[in-house]
Amino acid sequence: MNKQLLTLVVTFISCASFALAQDEPKPAPPTVSESEKFTASVVPMKAMSWEVDGVKREAIVFAPATATTIPAPLVLAFHGHGGSSKQFARSSEFHTAWPEAIVVYPQGLPTAGMTDPQGKKAGWQNRVGVEDDRDLKFFDVMLAGLKNEFKVDDQRIYSTGHSNGGGFTYLLWGQRGTLFAAFGPSAAGAGGSRGVTFVARPLIHIAGESDTIVPIGFQKLSLTAARTLNGCDSEGTPWAKYCTQYQSQGGTPVVVCLQPGGHKYYEHATELIVKFFKEHALPMPTPTPAPAPAPPAS
Repeated sequence: MNKQLLTLVVTFISCASFALAQDEPKPAPPTVSESEKFTASVVPMKAMSWEVDGVKREAIVFAPATATTIPAPLVLAFHGHGGSSKQFARSSEFHTAWPEAIVVYPQGLPTAGMTDPQGKKAGWQNRVGVEDDRDLKFFDVMLAGLKNEFKVDDQRIYSTGHSNGGGFTYLLWGQRGTLFAAFGPSAAGAGGSRGVTFVARPLIHIAGESDTIVPIGFQKLSLTAARTLNGCDSEGTPWAKYCTQYQSQGGTPVVVCLQPGGHKYYEHATELIVKFFKEHALPMPTPTPAPAPAPPAS
């Protein structure tokens, strides 16, 4: 590994133990009217489950009717520590913002964190090897199952998530990065492991200037490392309100959206992330040329 990539990985590690292990504030219980509204909106929702190392893992899935016959983008959206798949579907509504995509809200398992040392709340592993890599294994099994159920566009697979879910999105970048077209974490720091080579990929990162759960200083360490990895220019250009895009000519972009709020999921995060995802796809693979015919026998 070259010196630059080693520095990148070490930088990612430096904020992983703090930034990824935090709880997001527990959301207030929905009122009856809010629950009824969400229930009414999930008519196309499909509950899916898979067995991973003897444990049932679950997700709720929204997919267009054409997704069984026509390749569709795939968005994986991971809730924060203490959240749930249904709660994050309700608060983020990626399936509403991008109805042409297959949108999956996976459900985490009880996970220990700095404010939850007994691991009573649901969340995601924050480093390689933690919890026997149960969530990386879940991702592998889930992706295979989704591809068996739907026609997934392999050039348009994306991951997003808030807080601990955003941290797991960064972990997927480090461990499964070649599968993804872009990443969109929110209020999170990056995690990794020594010896992992992160591949350059488009990134949009949503952060709050007054975040006290995952302080913005820790998030900026990850963003500096990501901009170095992607070969971005030091000078950015406006991309949207509160958002700056960093990109060298012909390079891989990093968009930083630094909004004035705190750790709570930013009200415009979903529309910004979907806008960015729509702008980026993996290039189509180059067809393998047919072998030259064997010369005629003499």
